[in-house]
Amino acid sequence: MGHYQANLRDIEFMLFEVLKRDQILGSGRYAEVDADTARSLLREVEHLATTTLADAFVVGDRTPPVYDPANHSVTMPQEFAKAFHAYTEGGWPDLDLTTELGGTPVPPSIRWAVAEMVLGANPAVHLYSTGPAFARLVYELGTDEQKQWAQVWAQKRWGATMVLTEPDAGSDVGAGRTSAVRQPDGSWHINGVKRFITSGEHDMTDNIMHLVLARPEGAGPGTKGLSLFIVPKFHVDWSTGELLKRNGVYATNVEHKMGLKASATCELTFGERKPAVGWLVGDEHDGIAQMFKVIEYARMLVGSKAIATLSAGYLNALEYTKTRVQGPDLTRASDKTAPRVTVINHPDVRRSLMTQKAYSEGLRALMLYAASVQDSVEVKEATGEDASLDHALNDLLLPIVKGYGSEKSYGLLAESLQCFGGSGYLQDYPIEQYIRDAKIDTLYEGTTAIQGLDLFFRKMVKDDFRAVTALGQEIASVAMSGRDELVRERQLLGAALQDVQAMITAMTRFAQASAQSPEQIYRAGLNTTRLLFAVGDVVVAWLLLRQATVALNALDDAAQPDQDFYRGKVVAAQWFCRQVLPHVTAERAVLEATDLDAMTLPESAF
Repeated sequence: MGHYQANLRDIEFMLFEVLKRDQILGSGRYAEVDADTARSLLREVEHLATTTLADAFVVGDRTPPVYDPANHSVTMPQEFAKAFHAYTEGGWPDLDLTTELGGTPVPPSIRWAVAEMVLGANPAVHLYSTGPAFARLVYELGTDEQKQWAQVWAQKRWGATMVLTEPDAGSDVGAGRTSAVRQPDGSWHINGVKRFITSGEHDMTDNIMHLVLARPEGAGPGTKGLSLFIVPKFHVDWSTGELLKRNGVYATNVEHKMGLKASATCELTFGERKPAVGWLVGDEHDGIAQMFKVIEYARMLVGSKAIATLSAGYLNALEYTKTRVQGPDLTRASDKTAPRVTVINHPDVRRSLMTQKAYSEGLRALMLYAASVQDSVEVKEATGEDASLDHALNDLLLPIVKGYGSEKSYGLLAESLQCFGGSGYLQDYPIEQYIRDAKIDTLYEGTTAIQGLDLFFRKMVKDDFRAVTALGQEIASVAMSGRDELVRERQLLGAALQDVQAMITAMTRFAQASAQSPEQIYRAGLNTTRLLFAVGDVVVAWLLLRQATVALNALDDAAQPDQDFYRGKVVAAQWFCRQVLPHVTAERAVLEATDLDAMTLPESAF
C-alpha cells in the first residue's frame, strides 16, 4: 500500500454538506455532471491516487530525472512515467477543458478536490500534466488562429510551462532581460535565459508548449514592457498536429533541489543554438496581465499542494500514534506496573494531533471555499450575470490559499514528524520527504512575503476594500448568531474579526502617512505577512464553525450513523477557535505598536 491516504469523507462533507455543490451540478453549465457523477469521479481518483500515483512517489525522489547535457534532454524514472501516463491517459487533466476544447464543463470545486488527491499522492504528476489547463488559458486569451492551436494542444495533451524567472531578476519580473525580435512573417525570435522552470524538459509528452514573458525590442522598462509568447519545443503543422523540426529552446541545466526531485526544474536558454521562434499571445502586448491568469492558476495549485501534503502527513501521523505503544498513561505515571499505552493517549500527542486535524481540515475548507467562489464566477459569466464581486473575492482568497496555506502546512508537517519520534526522521516513513517536498510551496509562484504584500496593497487597498468588506460581513453573520453550543467560539470569532479589521485600519493609516513621510510605508511592509496570517486564521475559524454547525445539525438525529465524524468536526472547530484566535489579539497589539527601528538599523548591526 502506498504512503497516501485520501480524506475523501472530509472532501465530500465540505463539498456537499457545507458548500452544497450539488445545487449547481446537473443543470445549466454543469448539466452533464450531476452529484452522483461528481462523487464517482472523486472515488475513482481516490483509488488511482492511493495506488498507482502513491506507489511512484518515492522512486521520483530516490532516482530523480536524469539530465543529459550533450543533447539537453531529461529522462524520467520509468515507474514515475508509468504513473504519469496512467493519470493522463485516464483523462484526468481534461477536467480543466471546456466544451470548445473537447471537454465537459466540471466546476472548479470538483476539479480542485480531484487535484488535492493527486497533489497529495504524487505532486510532480500533477505539475507535469498542466498542459490542458494552460491550453484553456491560451484559448481564452489568444487569437482565432491560436484558439485552433489550443484545441490541438489540448487534444494531444502536450506539456506546458510558465516561463517568468531569470537569473538576475528573481521575483522582480519586470527586471527581466529576455528579448523578442519581430520577424517579417509575424513571428518573434526570443533570446535569453530563464531559470526555475517547472517541467521545462522531460520525455513524457511529445511536445512542450512554453509560455514565455519577454521584452519586445523598443518596449519600455518594468512589467508593462513585457509581452507573452507561445514558444513550442517542436514546431507544429497546426493543420494536422504533426510535429516538425526542433525549435531553438533548450534545457541547459536541471536544478539539484532539496525536495520535489521528481519535478524537473530547468534552466531554459532561448536562441543560443538557433532561433527560438515564438508567437505573441493575442493581438496586444499585454504580457503581465495575461501571465497573471497563469499565475493565479499556479498559486491555487501550490496552495492546494501544500494543503494536500499536510493532510497526508496528519493521517500518517494519526495512524502511527494509534499503533505505537510507549509509556504508561499520565494518570499512572508513577506506577511502575502500569500497562504501556499507544502514544495517542498522551496529552501532548493529542494536542499535536488536534492542531494538525483542525488546520488540515480548515485549510481544505479554505481551498474548497475559494474553488466554490470560482464556481460562482463561471456560473454567472455563463448566464450573463455580474461576477465582478466574485472575481474580487477570488483574488482576495488566492494569496491566503497560497501564502497562509503553504506556511501553515509546512510548519505543521514538523508536528506530523514529531508524532513519529526519531522514526519520523528516517526514510522508512514518508514525512521527511513531505517536509522536503513542501518547503518549495512557500517559495515559488511568489514567496510568502510577496503574498502578504499582494493581499494588502493589491487585493485590499487597490480594490478599495470591497471584497474584504463583503467577506467580513459573511464572517460577522456567523459570529453574531448560531448554535448555542458554539456561543463561546462565535464570540472568539467576533473578537478576532474586530482585531483583523483594526489591523487593516492601522496598516491603511501607515500607507496613507507615507504620502508625507515615505518611510512610513515600512510600517505597513513590516506587517503584511502578519496580516496575511491573521486573516487566514479568521477565515479558517469561520469555515470550521460553518462545518461545526452542519455537524451539530446532523448530530441532532440520534440515528446518525456517522457520529464520531461529526463530533470530530465540532471539537476541531472549538479547538481552533480557543487555541488559535486569541493570538490574533496579540498580533494586533504588535502591529499597532510597530516602529521603524528595524529599518533604521545599519546593515552592519545585523
